Amino acid sequence: MIFTSFHLSYATSAGTDVIDITGDVAAKVREAEIGEGQALISVPGSTASLTTIEYERGVVRDLIDALERIAPADIPYRHDARWGDGNGYAHVRAALLGPSVVIPVNSGRLVLGTWQQIVLVDFDNRPRQRRIFLQVSGI
Repeated sequence: MIFTSFHLSYATSAGTDVIDITGDVAAKVREAEIGEGQALISVPGSTASLTTIEYERGVVRDLIDALERIAPADIPYRHDARWGDGNGYAHVRAALLGPSVVIPVNSGRLVLGTWQQIVLVDFDNRPRQRRIFLQVSGI
C-alpha cells in the first residue's frame, strides 16, 4: 500500500469562482506512482467546496446560477447578523456541495468521464488563497 499526501494552492477572487483543478490533481496522482487506488481531494474551510462537473462555460454558469437560486447572496442570514461578515450564503452553498471528492485511480490515472473535471468552487465574498489537500492511496 502506498500512501502519499500533496498540497495544491489556488488564488480566488471575491464571489463564486469555479476553478478546474483536474490537471494538477492528475499530475500529483502520476507522481504518487500507484496503479490502483483512490485520490481523496479536500478543501479546508466552510466557504469552499469540491465537486465534479463538465468544465464548460455554459454549465459552469448554470451551476453558479442554480446555487444563487438555492442560497441567494442577497437575503438575510443569521450568520451575517451574528458575525457581520456578509458571507452566510457562502457557508450554505459550501455545505450543499461538500468539502471533498474521492476519485478512483485505475492504471495510474484518475477515473473520470470524458467530460468530467474536478473543480474547486469558492463562494466567499473576499479573495482567498485556497489550499487543497490530496491524499493518494493504493498499490
